[in-house]
Amino acid sequence: METAKVMEYARALFDARGDKAEAEAAQKAAGHEAAGEETEAKTWRAVEAAIRQMRPPRQG
Repeated sequence: METAKVMEYARALFDARGDKAEAEAAQKAAGHEAAGEETEAKTWRAVEAAIRQMRPPRQG
């Protein structure tokens, strides 16, 4: 999936799920990895990374 589409999907998922979006993307990636679906897993890992970048830094 091209970068623009990954970012678009990540934004939509983040807007819909908020703080749960990153975990949801990670779960989907893991499911595809377990099923041997490398292309889909790679896409979900890219979505997960994009969501991580969108989140504000954590205050410690």
